[in-house]
Amino acid sequence: MNITILTLFPEMFEGFTTNSIIKRALGKGVATIKVVNIRDYTKDKYGRTDTPPIGGGSGLIEKAQPIVDALKANKTENSHVILMSPRGRTYDEKMAKSYAKLDDLVIICGHYEGIDERVNAYVDELVSIGDYILTGGEIPAMGIADSVIRLLDGAITSSSLDEESFNDSILEYPQYTEPYEFEGQTVPDILYSGNHQAVAKWRRKQALALTKKHRPDLFAKLELSKQDKKLLDELERGEEGKWEIEAKEKGHKFLHDKEKKNG
Repeated sequence: MNITILTLFPEMFEGFTTNSIIKRALGKGVATIKVVNIRDYTKDKYGRTDTPPIGGGSGLIEKAQPIVDALKANKTENSHVILMSPRGRTYDEKMAKSYAKLDDLVIICGHYEGIDERVNAYVDELVSIGDYILTGGEIPAMGIADSVIRLLDGAITSSSLDEESFNDSILEYPQYTEPYEFEGQTVPDILYSGNHQAVAKWRRKQALALTKKHRPDLFAKLELSKQDKKLLDELERGEEGKWEIEAKEKGHKFLHDKEKKNG
């Protein structure tokens, strides 16, 4: 997959493309990122890409000509062109998955007080990352590129994608590391039970609880199974399920050794 980013500040992407998972994905050829400097396409005799708005108003507006010419020079027949805009649809994981299926994605970063309205006629979609104001579209473009690239085959291990926040409109369950006890807080005993089915059930229960508490908007979208409803009922009553108690009892010896070691 190729991602082309049109920006006035290409240097902002240097760290993004040369670190961590993105660097490895690009190195393996999983994806390519082409950063295009919009300034290279201006026909303004002073090299400017922005101007005060016609009719008056504060700030500077990006001209249509440099953006449109940069777009025409760098897109292909298969390009899906998006413009970062507060008018756009709010970006989410479903959109990331749809973009990950594309061969070519072009992202236009706005800046200053906005862009010439006529640029909208050259894009396929307007996209927003939320109802707040940033100085430009570069950070949103990085967010979109990151979320798309990590979904591509070979970018990260497939198992890492199986259970994550926002998959199926649910937050991820809590995760823990050693040691068993840290400043008075201990790892939930069931995770040491050795019962993989019970652990999976507990994780689902916790994911439901976290989503209901922190993201009721996501929770409202869930299609709850019969098991989900039983788990939620246990949460409502503040009780452990029989399955949970039995799993912990069978893992009691291991837990006892753990507590003794940390005691």
